[in-house]
Amino acid sequence: MAATAQRAQRFPLWAVFLAALAAVLALHAPLLRLPYYWDEAGYYIPAAWDFFRTGTLIPFSTLSNAHPPLPSVYLALCWKLFHFAPIVTRAAMCVVAAVALTAVWRLALIATGRTAVAAATVLLTAIYPVFFAQSSLAHADLFAAAATLWALAFLLEEKIWLAALCFSLAALSKETAIVTPVALAVWESWRPRPRHGRIQTVLALLAPVLPLAAWYLFHWTKTGFIFGNPAYLRYNATATLTPERILLALAYRVMHITVHMNLFVPVVLMLACLLLPPVLERDAPHTDKSPRLRQRIAFADQAIFYVTIAANLVLFSILGGALLTRYLLPLYPLVLLLAVNTFRRRLREWSALVALSAAAFVVGLFINPPYRFAPEDNLQYVTVVRLHQAAVGEVLSHFHGATVLTAWPVSDELRKPELGYVTQPVPVIEIDNFSAAQIQKAESLPDDYSAAVVFSTKYDPPRLPFLFGRHSQAWDTRYFDFHRDLPAGLIARVLGGTVVWGESHKGQWVAVLRFDRTAGPRRALLSGASH
Repeated sequence: MAATAQRAQRFPLWAVFLAALAAVLALHAPLLRLPYYWDEAGYYIPAAWDFFRTGTLIPFSTLSNAHPPLPSVYLALCWKLFHFAPIVTRAAMCVVAAVALTAVWRLALIATGRTAVAAATVLLTAIYPVFFAQSSLAHADLFAAAATLWALAFLLEEKIWLAALCFSLAALSKETAIVTPVALAVWESWRPRPRHGRIQTVLALLAPVLPLAAWYLFHWTKTGFIFGNPAYLRYNATATLTPERILLALAYRVMHITVHMNLFVPVVLMLACLLLPPVLERDAPHTDKSPRLRQRIAFADQAIFYVTIAANLVLFSILGGALLTRYLLPLYPLVLLLAVNTFRRRLREWSALVALSAAAFVVGLFINPPYRFAPEDNLQYVTVVRLHQAAVGEVLSHFHGATVLTAWPVSDELRKPELGYVTQPVPVIEIDNFSAAQIQKAESLPDDYSAAVVFSTKYDPPRLPFLFGRHSQAWDTRYFDFHRDLPAGLIARVLGGTVVWGESHKGQWVAVLRFDRTAGPRRALLSGASH
């Protein structure tokens, strides 16, 4: 461990951080002025906005989900120092991404002692579509990932209490991050080592439970709920606890950590490399009397990675109503580190495999996979934001003073100027989505709206029955809130309106509808629309 620690000092961490920050800011420059997207708009920005204005850690402009307050405090501080604007928020998140990438560098150096492996791992992590997209989005998961990766680096160096501090910061960023230190505490209590060192390590790893428990106690005294509002708790916990749903979610999670967004390229290459023998180390010391093979990551360090990966996969197969890949953000650098070191150990021209993986990730940023996924997993979210911006612009230009029928998140985009879409609130009538059932519900609403913004609430790729059949859709509908939105033209006919504007791009669409209330009663056209 001492030799690798010395190697880790070759490049000062501040230089690595500044290089990472410059690269992240440069790559995200076209995205920094985008208004807020989806869960940013739904929770994280309102929570930080409430703290920024009033100093309250419990949000009131949105339902409290009992998420710990560290992201809100950080964003509010950045707004206080600079200005409340999306560009400040996104630049601040790029700083967090650079902190995470610096941790990846440190972790790779400690585990392998090789700057080339560290550099390749940082590169692949930075451009992996899920990490890249999250690097400027104001979600708590990036905070938790950065702190968790630093904690793992300190743990490999046996700086136990620094690791405990970082794990505490991770838990105070996102409550589910507590699973990693708890799982590692269980592992440390089992594996052989001196009793005194084992007890100290276990206690340090369990220490982050205390600040998280203190936060929940504070939340309970203020709201009467420990784990957030009942609807949130039911969606993300109690409604997910069925064996079939857990097994299905686990299958999805394994796919997310091995296949998703072209991750299968380095994973398959790694497995292929394992069929090759290790190569000889060219730069072995001259004092060596026998050739030395390139080294693997120590089994003890690999075990820490595997425990971390397994614990998170299991937890997020049990909890979480939506199977968002950002929940797994700390795991992707670990998989990539294992892959890159395997490339180097088994193949002399290993940089070609890194380049091939990098090319696959760049493709994944722009080309969508042939299955359903969250737009925030690559640059598809930019498409969604710009379509929503255009639709809101049409409403502001041609329906001044109108009440608008729509669904979340456009409903919040119209009535909350702080999200960056409007300067003054626009009155809305809200439905859940644009499925046949919800449009049927809209038929019974009072005719108080004169316009509507309808849009794709789910990304639905071209149907490929040889890949994903009816069983998959039935499971997704039952367990993961999948539905099909009706097309804009049919919604207009059902509700007695006219499509006056629409755009579509890369599987996403949005349209603006106008309603002429002198046209007579609306017709019921929904028979068979849900099929």
